[in-house]
Amino acid sequence: MQKYFEFEKHGTNYRREFIGGITTFLAMAYILVVNPLTLSLASVTDYPDALRMDYGAVFVATALASALGSLVMGLLGKYPLALAPGMGLNAFFAYTVVLGSGIPWQHALGAVLISGVFFFLLTLTGLREKIINAIPIDLKHAVGAGIGLFITFVGLQNAKIIVNNDATLVGLGDLTAGPTLLAIFGIVVTVIMMTRGINGAVFYGMVVTVIVGIIFKQIDMPHQVVDSVPSLAPTFGEAFSSFGDSSFYTTSMLGIILTFLFVDFFDNAGTLVAVANQAGIMKDNKLPRAGRALISDSIATTVGAVLGTSTTTSYIESSAGVAAGARTGFASLVTAGLFILSIFFFPLLSVVTSPVTAPALIIVGVLMVSSLGKIDWKKFEIAVPAFLTMIAMPLSYSIATGIAVGFIFYPITMIVKGRIKEINPIMYFFFVIFVLYFIFLK
Repeated sequence: MQKYFEFEKHGTNYRREFIGGITTFLAMAYILVVNPLTLSLASVTDYPDALRMDYGAVFVATALASALGSLVMGLLGKYPLALAPGMGLNAFFAYTVVLGSGIPWQHALGAVLISGVFFFLLTLTGLREKIINAIPIDLKHAVGAGIGLFITFVGLQNAKIIVNNDATLVGLGDLTAGPTLLAIFGIVVTVIMMTRGINGAVFYGMVVTVIVGIIFKQIDMPHQVVDSVPSLAPTFGEAFSSFGDSSFYTTSMLGIILTFLFVDFFDNAGTLVAVANQAGIMKDNKLPRAGRALISDSIATTVGAVLGTSTTTSYIESSAGVAAGARTGFASLVTAGLFILSIFFFPLLSVVTSPVTAPALIIVGVLMVSSLGKIDWKKFEIAVPAFLTMIAMPLSYSIATGIAVGFIFYPITMIVKGRIKEINPIMYFFFVIFVLYFIFLK
Protein backbone atom coordinates (compact mmCIF):
# COMPACT_ATOMS: atom_id res chain seq x y z
CA MET A 1 0.00 0.00 0.00
CA GLN A 2 2.75 2.45 0.93
CA LYS A 3 4.51 1.80 -2.35
CA TYR A 4 1.33 1.97 -4.48
CA PHE A 5 0.27 5.32 -2.98
CA GLU A 6 3.87 6.62 -2.82
CA PHE A 7 3.77 7.59 0.85
CA GLU A 8 7.44 8.53 0.91
CA LYS A 9 7.14 10.79 -2.14
CA HIS A 10 4.22 12.66 -0.60
CA GLY A 11 5.73 12.79 2.88
CA THR A 12 2.88 10.93 4.57
CA ASN A 13 2.18 7.77 6.57
CA TYR A 14 -0.70 5.50 7.61
CA ARG A 15 -1.53 7.60 10.68
CA ARG A 16 -1.85 10.84 8.70
CA GLU A 17 -3.89 9.15 6.00
CA PHE A 18 -6.24 7.52 8.52
CA ILE A 19 -6.77 10.79 10.37
CA GLY A 20 -7.28 12.61 7.07
CA GLY A 21 -9.79 10.04 5.83
CA ILE A 22 -11.75 10.11 9.09
CA THR A 23 -11.76 13.91 9.09
CA THR A 24 -13.10 14.03 5.55
CA PHE A 25 -15.88 11.60 6.49
CA LEU A 26 -16.87 13.65 9.53
CA ALA A 27 -16.88 16.82 7.45
CA MET A 28 -19.24 15.38 4.83
CA ALA A 29 -21.23 12.80 6.83
CA TYR A 30 -24.17 15.21 6.86
CA ILE A 31 -24.92 14.11 3.28
CA LEU A 32 -26.15 10.76 4.65
CA VAL A 33 -29.04 12.63 6.26
CA VAL A 34 -29.45 15.66 4.02
CA ASN A 35 -29.56 13.74 0.74
CA PRO A 36 -32.39 11.33 1.71
CA LEU A 37 -34.36 14.24 3.21
CA THR A 38 -33.82 16.30 0.05
CA LEU A 39 -34.60 13.62 -2.53
CA SER A 40 -37.64 12.36 -0.59
CA LEU A 41 -38.91 15.96 -0.35
CA ALA A 42 -39.36 15.47 3.39
CA SER A 43 -39.79 19.21 4.00
CA VAL A 44 -42.74 19.41 1.56
CA THR A 45 -45.77 18.46 3.66
CA ASP A 46 -48.48 18.48 1.00
CA TYR A 47 -46.71 16.25 -1.54
CA PRO A 48 -48.22 12.79 -2.24
CA ASP A 49 -46.25 9.98 -0.61
CA ALA A 50 -46.70 7.82 -3.72
CA LEU A 51 -44.58 10.29 -5.70
CA ARG A 52 -41.74 10.51 -3.16
CA MET A 53 -38.49 8.57 -3.23
CA ASP A 54 -38.18 6.06 -0.38
CA TYR A 55 -36.09 7.61 2.42
CA GLY A 56 -34.42 4.36 3.51
CA ALA A 57 -33.52 3.31 -0.02
CA VAL A 58 -32.02 6.73 -0.78
CA PHE A 59 -30.03 6.53 2.46
CA VAL A 60 -28.47 3.22 1.40
CA ALA A 61 -27.93 4.46 -2.17
CA THR A 62 -26.21 7.58 -0.81
CA ALA A 63 -23.88 5.57 1.43
CA LEU A 64 -23.02 3.03 -1.28
CA ALA A 65 -22.52 5.65 -4.01
CA SER A 66 -20.28 7.67 -1.67
CA ALA A 67 -18.29 4.58 -0.71
CA LEU A 68 -17.88 3.41 -4.29
CA GLY A 69 -17.00 6.86 -5.62
CA SER A 70 -14.41 7.45 -2.90
CA LEU A 71 -13.00 3.93 -3.38
CA VAL A 72 -12.55 4.35 -7.15
CA MET A 73 -11.09 7.83 -6.72
CA GLY A 74 -8.62 6.50 -4.16
CA LEU A 75 -7.52 3.44 -6.13
CA LEU A 76 -7.65 4.86 -9.66
CA GLY A 77 -7.13 8.60 -9.26
CA LYS A 78 -4.96 8.28 -6.12
CA TYR A 79 -6.30 11.62 -4.89
CA PRO A 80 -7.29 12.32 -1.24
CA LEU A 81 -10.70 13.22 -2.60
CA ALA A 82 -14.00 11.78 -1.41
CA LEU A 83 -17.18 11.67 -3.47
CA ALA A 84 -20.87 11.74 -2.57
CA PRO A 85 -24.17 12.95 -4.06
CA GLY A 86 -23.58 16.65 -4.68
CA MET A 87 -25.27 19.40 -2.76
CA GLY A 88 -26.99 21.72 -5.20
CA LEU A 89 -27.37 18.93 -7.71
CA ASN A 90 -29.63 17.05 -5.31
CA ALA A 91 -31.60 20.26 -4.71
CA PHE A 92 -31.97 20.70 -8.47
CA PHE A 93 -33.06 17.07 -8.76
CA ALA A 94 -35.69 17.33 -6.01
CA TYR A 95 -36.96 20.90 -6.01
CA THR A 96 -36.59 21.92 -9.65
CA VAL A 97 -37.00 18.70 -11.66
CA VAL A 98 -39.36 16.62 -9.51
CA LEU A 99 -41.28 19.21 -7.49
CA GLY A 100 -41.10 22.23 -9.81
CA SER A 101 -41.52 20.52 -13.18
CA GLY A 102 -43.63 17.59 -11.98
CA ILE A 103 -41.26 15.06 -13.54
CA PRO A 104 -41.25 11.56 -11.95
CA TRP A 105 -38.15 10.86 -9.90
CA GLN A 106 -37.54 7.76 -12.01
CA HIS A 107 -37.11 10.04 -15.04
CA ALA A 108 -34.79 12.29 -13.07
CA LEU A 109 -32.62 9.27 -12.21
CA GLY A 110 -32.63 8.36 -15.90
CA ALA A 111 -31.33 11.83 -16.71
CA VAL A 112 -28.54 11.46 -14.13
CA LEU A 113 -27.63 8.06 -15.59
CA ILE A 114 -27.38 9.47 -19.11
CA SER A 115 -25.28 12.40 -17.90
CA GLY A 116 -22.95 9.92 -16.18
CA VAL A 117 -22.52 7.92 -19.38
CA PHE A 118 -21.84 11.14 -21.30
CA PHE A 119 -19.24 12.09 -18.67
CA PHE A 120 -17.50 8.77 -19.14
CA LEU A 121 -17.44 8.99 -22.94
CA LEU A 122 -16.33 12.62 -22.95
CA THR A 123 -13.53 11.81 -20.52
CA LEU A 124 -12.30 8.91 -22.64
CA THR A 125 -12.12 11.16 -25.70
CA GLY A 126 -10.50 14.06 -23.84
CA LEU A 127 -13.42 16.35 -24.72
CA ARG A 128 -14.41 16.75 -21.09
CA GLU A 129 -11.20 18.57 -20.24
CA LYS A 130 -11.56 20.74 -23.37
CA ILE A 131 -15.13 21.70 -22.45
CA ILE A 132 -14.10 22.53 -18.87
CA ASN A 133 -11.26 24.71 -20.17
CA ALA A 134 -13.62 26.48 -22.60
CA ILE A 135 -15.86 27.84 -19.86
CA PRO A 136 -14.58 31.19 -18.53
CA ILE A 137 -13.20 30.94 -15.02
CA ASP A 138 -15.42 33.80 -13.84
CA LEU A 139 -18.56 31.93 -14.85
CA LYS A 140 -17.32 28.79 -13.11
CA HIS A 141 -16.98 30.78 -9.90
CA ALA A 142 -20.40 32.39 -10.46
CA VAL A 143 -22.06 28.99 -10.85
CA GLY A 144 -20.52 27.78 -7.58
CA ALA A 145 -21.61 30.93 -5.76
CA GLY A 146 -25.11 30.74 -7.22
CA ILE A 147 -25.52 27.15 -6.07
CA GLY A 148 -24.35 28.27 -2.64
CA LEU A 149 -27.07 30.95 -2.49
CA PHE A 150 -29.66 28.46 -3.66
CA ILE A 151 -28.67 25.88 -1.03
CA THR A 152 -28.74 28.55 1.68
CA PHE A 153 -32.22 29.63 0.57
CA VAL A 154 -33.45 26.04 0.76
CA GLY A 155 -31.89 25.68 4.23
CA LEU A 156 -33.58 28.85 5.48
CA GLN A 157 -36.89 27.57 4.15
CA ASN A 158 -36.46 24.15 5.76
CA ALA A 159 -35.75 25.88 9.07
CA LYS A 160 -38.91 27.98 8.61
CA ILE A 161 -36.75 31.08 9.11
CA ILE A 162 -37.88 32.23 5.67
CA VAL A 163 -41.51 31.56 4.72
CA ASN A 164 -43.99 32.46 2.02
CA ASN A 165 -45.42 35.98 2.07
CA ASP A 166 -48.17 36.86 -0.40
CA ALA A 167 -47.29 40.57 -0.31
CA THR A 168 -43.50 40.33 -0.70
CA LEU A 169 -43.06 36.72 -1.92
CA VAL A 170 -40.85 35.85 1.07
CA GLY A 171 -40.63 37.01 4.67
CA LEU A 172 -39.47 36.04 8.16
CA GLY A 173 -41.17 33.10 9.81
CA ASP A 174 -42.12 32.66 13.46
CA LEU A 175 -38.73 32.77 15.16
CA THR A 176 -40.28 31.68 18.47
CA ALA A 177 -41.49 28.31 17.15
CA GLY A 178 -39.70 25.30 18.64
CA PRO A 179 -38.32 23.76 15.40
CA THR A 180 -37.18 27.17 14.15
CA LEU A 181 -35.42 27.96 17.43
CA LEU A 182 -33.69 24.59 17.23
CA ALA A 183 -32.48 25.38 13.70
CA ILE A 184 -31.22 28.81 14.81
CA PHE A 185 -29.38 27.16 17.71
CA GLY A 186 -27.80 24.73 15.22
CA ILE A 187 -26.67 27.59 12.99
CA VAL A 188 -25.05 29.44 15.91
CA VAL A 189 -23.28 26.32 17.21
CA THR A 190 -22.00 25.35 13.76
CA VAL A 191 -20.81 28.88 13.01
CA ILE A 192 -18.88 28.98 16.30
CA MET A 193 -17.23 25.62 15.53
CA MET A 194 -16.41 26.63 11.96
CA THR A 195 -14.96 29.93 13.15
CA ARG A 196 -12.77 28.08 15.63
CA GLY A 197 -11.53 25.88 12.77
CA ILE A 198 -12.80 22.61 14.20
CA ASN A 199 -12.57 19.79 11.65
CA GLY A 200 -15.97 18.20 11.07
CA ALA A 201 -17.75 21.27 12.48
CA VAL A 202 -20.80 20.78 10.25
CA PHE A 203 -21.21 17.19 11.43
CA TYR A 204 -20.58 18.01 15.11
CA GLY A 205 -23.02 20.91 14.88
CA MET A 206 -25.71 18.49 13.73
CA VAL A 207 -24.92 16.08 16.58
CA VAL A 208 -25.17 18.84 19.20
CA THR A 209 -28.42 20.11 17.67
CA VAL A 210 -29.92 16.61 17.76
CA ILE A 211 -29.00 16.19 21.43
CA VAL A 212 -30.49 19.58 22.34
CA GLY A 213 -33.58 18.79 20.26
CA ILE A 214 -34.09 15.53 22.17
CA ILE A 215 -33.58 17.24 25.56
CA PHE A 216 -36.20 19.89 24.72
CA LYS A 217 -38.54 17.30 23.16
CA GLN A 218 -38.33 18.73 19.65
CA ILE A 219 -36.96 15.39 18.39
CA ASP A 220 -38.11 11.90 19.36
CA MET A 221 -35.54 9.67 21.05
CA PRO A 222 -34.46 6.81 18.74
CA HIS A 223 -35.57 3.35 19.88
CA GLN A 224 -32.32 1.73 18.71
CA VAL A 225 -28.92 2.64 17.32
CA VAL A 226 -28.12 -0.25 14.99
CA ASP A 227 -30.59 -2.08 12.78
CA SER A 228 -30.82 -4.12 9.62
CA VAL A 229 -29.97 -2.26 6.43
CA PRO A 230 -33.01 -0.65 4.73
CA SER A 231 -34.02 -2.18 1.42
CA LEU A 232 -32.54 -0.69 -1.73
CA ALA A 233 -35.31 -2.23 -3.87
CA PRO A 234 -37.55 0.89 -4.10
CA THR A 235 -34.88 2.81 -6.04
CA PHE A 236 -32.43 0.24 -7.43
CA GLY A 237 -32.56 0.11 -11.24
CA GLU A 238 -35.51 2.50 -11.46
CA ALA A 239 -33.44 4.79 -13.70
CA PHE A 240 -33.81 2.24 -16.51
CA SER A 241 -37.62 2.21 -16.25
CA SER A 242 -37.78 5.77 -17.60
CA PHE A 243 -36.27 4.73 -20.95
CA GLY A 244 -39.41 2.76 -21.86
CA ASP A 245 -41.68 5.76 -21.28
CA SER A 246 -42.29 8.03 -24.27
CA SER A 247 -42.81 11.03 -21.96
CA PHE A 248 -39.12 10.83 -21.05
CA TYR A 249 -38.05 11.94 -24.53
CA THR A 250 -38.82 15.66 -24.39
CA THR A 251 -36.92 18.90 -24.92
CA SER A 252 -37.20 19.76 -21.24
CA MET A 253 -35.52 16.46 -20.33
CA LEU A 254 -32.66 17.36 -22.69
CA GLY A 255 -32.23 20.60 -20.77
CA ILE A 256 -32.24 18.69 -17.48
CA ILE A 257 -29.60 16.23 -18.70
CA LEU A 258 -27.41 19.10 -19.91
CA THR A 259 -27.79 20.84 -16.55
CA PHE A 260 -26.68 17.74 -14.65
CA LEU A 261 -23.79 17.50 -17.12
CA PHE A 262 -22.66 21.13 -16.85
CA VAL A 263 -23.06 21.55 -13.09
CA ASP A 264 -21.11 18.36 -12.39
CA PHE A 265 -18.42 19.69 -14.73
CA PHE A 266 -17.99 22.76 -12.57
CA ASP A 267 -18.26 20.98 -9.23
CA ASN A 268 -15.78 18.24 -10.07
CA ALA A 269 -13.21 20.36 -11.89
CA GLY A 270 -13.24 23.14 -9.29
CA THR A 271 -13.00 20.76 -6.35
CA LEU A 272 -10.26 18.71 -8.00
CA VAL A 273 -8.12 21.78 -8.64
CA ALA A 274 -8.75 23.23 -5.16
CA VAL A 275 -7.87 20.03 -3.27
CA ALA A 276 -4.88 19.26 -5.50
CA ASN A 277 -3.51 22.75 -4.89
CA GLN A 278 -3.97 22.42 -1.15
CA ALA A 279 -2.26 19.02 -1.08
CA GLY A 280 0.63 20.25 -3.23
CA ILE A 281 -0.20 17.79 -6.01
CA MET A 282 -0.52 20.39 -8.80
CA LYS A 283 2.58 20.56 -11.00
CA ASP A 284 3.13 23.48 -13.41
CA ASN A 285 -0.56 24.38 -13.20
CA LYS A 286 -1.47 20.89 -14.41
CA LEU A 287 -3.20 18.02 -12.68
CA PRO A 288 -1.41 14.67 -12.79
CA ARG A 289 -3.76 11.76 -13.46
CA ALA A 290 -6.58 14.23 -14.25
CA GLY A 291 -8.16 11.77 -16.68
CA ARG A 292 -8.32 9.03 -14.03
CA ALA A 293 -9.88 11.41 -11.52
CA LEU A 294 -12.54 12.48 -14.02
CA ILE A 295 -13.27 8.85 -14.95
CA SER A 296 -13.71 8.06 -11.25
CA ASP A 297 -16.33 10.81 -11.02
CA SER A 298 -18.11 9.50 -14.13
CA ILE A 299 -18.27 5.94 -12.79
CA ALA A 300 -19.61 7.17 -9.45
CA THR A 301 -22.37 9.21 -11.11
CA THR A 302 -23.47 6.34 -13.35
CA VAL A 303 -23.50 3.70 -10.61
CA GLY A 304 -25.10 6.14 -8.16
CA ALA A 305 -28.02 6.70 -10.55
CA VAL A 306 -28.54 2.94 -10.86
CA LEU A 307 -28.53 2.63 -7.06
CA GLY A 308 -31.01 5.47 -6.72
CA THR A 309 -29.40 8.83 -5.98
CA SER A 310 -28.63 12.11 -7.69
CA THR A 311 -25.29 13.01 -9.26
CA THR A 312 -22.27 11.80 -7.27
CA THR A 313 -19.39 14.24 -7.39
CA SER A 314 -16.18 15.32 -5.65
CA TYR A 315 -16.58 17.04 -2.27
CA ILE A 316 -14.81 20.23 -1.28
CA GLU A 317 -15.01 18.94 2.33
CA SER A 318 -12.09 16.73 1.30
CA SER A 319 -9.98 19.83 1.96
CA ALA A 320 -10.62 19.25 5.69
CA GLY A 321 -8.95 15.85 5.36
CA VAL A 322 -6.03 17.37 3.48
CA ALA A 323 -5.66 19.97 6.22
CA ALA A 324 -5.50 17.07 8.70
CA GLY A 325 -2.66 15.41 6.77
CA ALA A 326 -4.16 13.39 3.90
CA ARG A 327 -2.01 13.41 0.77
CA THR A 328 -2.89 10.22 -1.15
CA GLY A 329 -5.80 8.09 -2.27
CA PHE A 330 -5.42 5.89 0.80
CA ALA A 331 -7.32 8.52 2.79
CA SER A 332 -10.20 8.12 0.33
CA LEU A 333 -10.22 4.38 1.02
CA VAL A 334 -10.62 5.12 4.73
CA THR A 335 -13.52 7.47 3.99
CA ALA A 336 -15.13 4.82 1.77
CA GLY A 337 -14.94 2.24 4.57
CA LEU A 338 -16.66 4.62 7.00
CA PHE A 339 -19.49 5.20 4.54
CA ILE A 340 -20.04 1.43 4.37
CA LEU A 341 -20.16 1.17 8.17
CA SER A 342 -22.67 4.03 8.36
CA ILE A 343 -25.32 1.92 6.59
CA PHE A 344 -25.90 -0.08 9.76
CA PHE A 345 -26.65 3.05 11.83
CA PHE A 346 -29.80 3.98 9.91
CA PRO A 347 -32.08 4.23 13.02
CA LEU A 348 -29.67 6.64 14.71
CA LEU A 349 -29.43 8.89 11.66
CA SER A 350 -33.21 8.91 11.19
CA VAL A 351 -33.61 11.22 14.22
CA VAL A 352 -32.01 14.04 12.27
CA THR A 353 -34.87 16.26 11.04
CA SER A 354 -35.09 19.33 8.79
CA PRO A 355 -34.27 21.83 11.59
CA VAL A 356 -31.08 19.84 12.23
CA THR A 357 -29.96 19.68 8.59
CA ALA A 358 -30.87 23.27 7.75
CA PRO A 359 -27.71 24.66 9.41
CA ALA A 360 -25.58 22.29 7.29
CA LEU A 361 -27.22 23.58 4.11
CA ILE A 362 -26.69 27.19 5.15
CA ILE A 363 -23.03 26.69 6.14
CA VAL A 364 -22.21 24.78 2.94
CA GLY A 365 -23.82 27.67 1.07
CA VAL A 366 -21.46 30.08 2.83
CA LEU A 367 -18.46 27.99 1.79
CA MET A 368 -19.59 27.87 -1.83
CA VAL A 369 -20.30 31.61 -2.07
CA SER A 370 -16.67 32.33 -1.16
CA SER A 371 -15.87 31.91 -4.87
CA LEU A 372 -17.41 35.35 -5.45
CA GLY A 373 -14.12 36.94 -4.44
CA LYS A 374 -12.40 35.35 -7.42
CA ILE A 375 -14.66 37.04 -10.00
CA ASP A 376 -13.34 40.15 -11.79
CA TRP A 377 -16.17 42.51 -10.80
CA LYS A 378 -14.33 45.58 -12.12
CA LYS A 379 -15.01 44.50 -15.72
CA PHE A 380 -18.68 45.09 -16.46
CA GLU A 381 -18.76 42.60 -19.34
CA ILE A 382 -17.76 39.92 -16.82
CA ALA A 383 -19.78 41.21 -13.88
CA VAL A 384 -23.13 41.13 -15.72
CA PRO A 385 -23.21 37.44 -16.75
CA ALA A 386 -21.58 36.41 -13.46
CA PHE A 387 -24.12 38.32 -11.37
CA LEU A 388 -27.10 37.12 -13.40
CA THR A 389 -25.88 33.52 -13.14
CA MET A 390 -25.61 33.84 -9.39
CA ILE A 391 -28.81 35.76 -8.60
CA ALA A 392 -31.11 33.90 -10.99
CA MET A 393 -30.62 30.58 -9.20
CA PRO A 394 -32.30 31.40 -5.86
CA LEU A 395 -34.80 33.87 -7.34
CA SER A 396 -36.04 31.44 -9.99
CA TYR A 397 -35.56 28.46 -7.68
CA SER A 398 -33.66 26.81 -10.50
CA ILE A 399 -29.95 26.16 -10.98
CA ALA A 400 -30.59 25.51 -14.66
CA THR A 401 -32.10 28.95 -15.15
CA GLY A 402 -29.12 30.65 -13.53
CA ILE A 403 -26.64 28.81 -15.74
CA ALA A 404 -28.70 29.51 -18.84
CA VAL A 405 -29.05 33.25 -18.19
CA GLY A 406 -25.35 33.72 -17.50
CA PHE A 407 -24.22 31.70 -20.51
CA ILE A 408 -26.55 33.68 -22.78
CA PHE A 409 -25.32 37.08 -21.60
CA TYR A 410 -21.61 36.22 -21.60
CA PRO A 411 -21.08 36.21 -25.40
CA ILE A 412 -23.34 39.27 -25.75
CA THR A 413 -21.37 41.46 -23.35
CA MET A 414 -18.01 40.20 -24.59
CA ILE A 415 -18.88 40.88 -28.24
CA VAL A 416 -20.18 44.39 -27.48
CA LYS A 417 -17.02 45.10 -25.49
CA GLY A 418 -14.91 44.08 -28.48
CA ARG A 419 -13.45 40.99 -26.82
CA ILE A 420 -14.85 38.56 -29.40
CA LYS A 421 -11.49 36.85 -29.87
CA GLU A 422 -11.52 35.80 -26.22
CA ILE A 423 -14.75 33.83 -26.59
CA ASN A 424 -14.21 30.12 -27.01
CA PRO A 425 -16.33 28.72 -29.89
CA ILE A 426 -17.89 26.23 -27.46
CA MET A 427 -19.52 29.18 -25.65
CA TYR A 428 -21.50 29.98 -28.81
CA PHE A 429 -22.79 26.41 -28.72
CA PHE A 430 -23.88 26.96 -25.12
CA PHE A 431 -25.55 30.23 -26.16
CA VAL A 432 -27.67 28.50 -28.80
CA ILE A 433 -28.52 25.55 -26.55
CA PHE A 434 -29.73 27.75 -23.70
CA VAL A 435 -31.73 30.09 -25.94
CA LEU A 436 -33.51 27.01 -27.27
CA TYR A 437 -33.82 25.79 -23.69
CA PHE A 438 -35.83 28.87 -22.73
CA ILE A 439 -37.93 28.82 -25.89
CA PHE A 440 -38.97 25.17 -25.72
CA LEU A 441 -39.03 24.81 -21.93
CA LYS A 442 -41.80 27.37 -21.68
